[in-house]
Amino acid sequence: MKKRLLHSACALLVVFNVAVGLRVYSSRAAGEEKQDAGYTSMAVFARAMQLIRQDYVDEKKVSYEQLTHAALKGMLSSLDPHSQFMEASDFKGMQDDTNSRFGGLGVHVAVRDGSLIVVSPMEGSPGFKAGLQPGDQIIKIDGKSTEKMELTDAMSMLRGDVGQKITLTILRPSTREVKDYPLVRENINVASVKDAHIIAPENGSPFKVGYVRITQFNFPTADELGARLDELEKQGMQALVLDLRFNPGGLLDSAVDVAGQFLPPKTLVVYTEGRVPSQSKNYRTRDTVKPRPNYPLAILVNNGSASGSEIVAGALKDLNRAILVGETTFGKGSVQSVIQFDGGSALRLTTAKYFTPSKQVIHEHGVTPTIRATLSTDQERLLMLQRREDIASEAEKNELVSFRDTQLDRAVDAVKGVLIYAEKNAAKKAAL
Repeated sequence: MKKRLLHSACALLVVFNVAVGLRVYSSRAAGEEKQDAGYTSMAVFARAMQLIRQDYVDEKKVSYEQLTHAALKGMLSSLDPHSQFMEASDFKGMQDDTNSRFGGLGVHVAVRDGSLIVVSPMEGSPGFKAGLQPGDQIIKIDGKSTEKMELTDAMSMLRGDVGQKITLTILRPSTREVKDYPLVRENINVASVKDAHIIAPENGSPFKVGYVRITQFNFPTADELGARLDELEKQGMQALVLDLRFNPGGLLDSAVDVAGQFLPPKTLVVYTEGRVPSQSKNYRTRDTVKPRPNYPLAILVNNGSASGSEIVAGALKDLNRAILVGETTFGKGSVQSVIQFDGGSALRLTTAKYFTPSKQVIHEHGVTPTIRATLSTDQERLLMLQRREDIASEAEKNELVSFRDTQLDRAVDAVKGVLIYAEKNAAKKAAL
């Protein structure tokens, strides 16, 4: 038995030697004095695996697959919150998320400062209907503490079969209240473009200001947005407010295509830089995009706007195509490359960072608004409530009667100001 284990450990070392030999040689050729002790470290790893398989008390937990997967999970989680080793089921769940149809709670989560937090609940989802809010800390899942829990494990626990029940224990930082939220998993169909309309004019305003909200970026988002813009333009829209608040992101190409609705062809939207040349890439609008009027554009953002939202907002701000109104965004601007392995598992590895066209880094900094406008915690709660389609409580309806979305008001005022300025300039030119 011991000979077989030692042979396996030695074989692992041989494979590692072949894999890293070229890198070690090239480092020496470059004249590096200090080298990462790869051989020694792998020998320790192989010896540890050998001892665990040989002496650990529970033989059911020491298969090569179990130990290797556990080691990979620990290795990836030590890098950053977004690098992960995914079991086959986790990888399939990620693919389902991307395709906008999956069973779950509809809650986008992330790890920040060691805590599992809600980035944004998806509209119409169980989490959204239950009243979960961005920034909520999930401290237990079905009674199991999330302290030191890896993100992949948390996401795996949140997913499940349609109809299954689950209880989340939530700590709300703004009130320090701890509360259990019993939820039922559902099949979630994500509508990414919602609530397109011309905002009702106030005080006799002659301007037609459009409004569109994007909940996340998936495969059909840009096409859906284009169709809504066509409808609003037919209604005489003169300016637009694009709402990206609480939008957690999604597909990079989709975000670039959304930005392309407002920019000329082949315009740089975002670029990435990594350690290797293959990770440095420019992302531009398509060669052929439908030309649209250059109407004033305001984008609403807050600290729940992440990833793809930050790419769109950062690009349109940098290129002077939009006014950003709201709060500094979440700051998730890193690139994860996904490499699938035999058996269906996969590696999700952070390989680069996003930069806006003016070379501003998004990751851990976010995108700052042009016009800062904040909502109180209670106002954010009412904004989320306003977006629900199943309000039955009279008390909730009464709360919304007096609610004023002051961030939206600021955005509307901003684009109206641009329209008024343009009108005055046109009148001056006509008088000359």
